[in-house]
Amino acid sequence: MASSFKIGERFREKSTDLLERESAMSEELKEELNALKDQSIIPFKTVRKLHKLLQENGHPVYLHELFEDSALHLPEVIKPPRNPQLVARLEKIKAKLANEEYKRITRNVNPQEMNNHGNFADFGRQVRSVKAVVVTVFNFLVTVVAAFACSYMGSQYIFTETTARVLAAVIAASVVGLAELYVLVRTMEGELGDP
Repeated sequence: MASSFKIGERFREKSTDLLERESAMSEELKEELNALKDQSIIPFKTVRKLHKLLQENGHPVYLHELFEDSALHLPEVIKPPRNPQLVARLEKIKAKLANEEYKRITRNVNPQEMNNHGNFADFGRQVRSVKAVVVTVFNFLVTVVAAFACSYMGSQYIFTETTARVLAAVIAASVVGLAELYVLVRTMEGELGDP
């Protein structure tokens, strides 16, 4: 907190004039003002005495005019040294809080996570799902090809022309393929559930 002024040249000039002209000035105030010639700081206590003197004697110089080029003197705040035990304790608390924050941030992180799309368990489920689809498609193709082959070979006893045999085999394979697709769709619908 400020308790004094840094005096400027205007105050020095006016105070010198006051010392020379004022005879009703107390000796204590004269000594304080004479001491200011060597110093650059004036305490508020001396300023109050000077203000009282100017008011009592009716001088045309006002206090704010004296301190026009002066400034408040703010003493430098000296911080006491910190207690080493307190510093050590604060460091422990900071480390503990940082550790808790880290745990809070990483609580939902799985160390087995492979990438942004999931972990190894999800990858295993996806592989099994793809494997089931591949087996189903392969089963569908084998069934349709087998139906075509059986119909083609079996139709040689009914038809003598190759065109008729191929046409009969395509019709039989199409019927078997459609039946297989119907069963496949019903199965997948049952697995996924009704929407």
